[in-house]
Amino acid sequence: MLYFNMNGDDPIELPIDGTLDLHTFQPRDVKSVVEEYLAVCRERGILDVRIIHGKGIGALPETVHAALRKLPEVESFGLAGDASGWGATVVRLKPTGER
Repeated sequence: MLYFNMNGDDPIELPIDGTLDLHTFQPRDVKSVVEEYLAVCRERGILDVRIIHGKGIGALPETVHAALRKLPEVESFGLAGDASGWGATVVRLKPTGER
């Protein structure tokens, strides 16, 4: 489990299972949550990750994608092509030891 304590609120508990749902986080916290979650996934050998951000007006997906572009451990990413469509991004991480 991974715990996030944002702005003095009760900690949010996240299972490390390759799916990150951002609906419980404030937009200002998204970048750090994504970075930390991906780092833990990679450490545990989870290289395929799904980030659920919803469709909305596109601000949150763009925040996620901007963060992913800056991470050297991200091999590739794109919008999910299944029923969730634009509501999720799939990420492929490089194995530990690769940059």
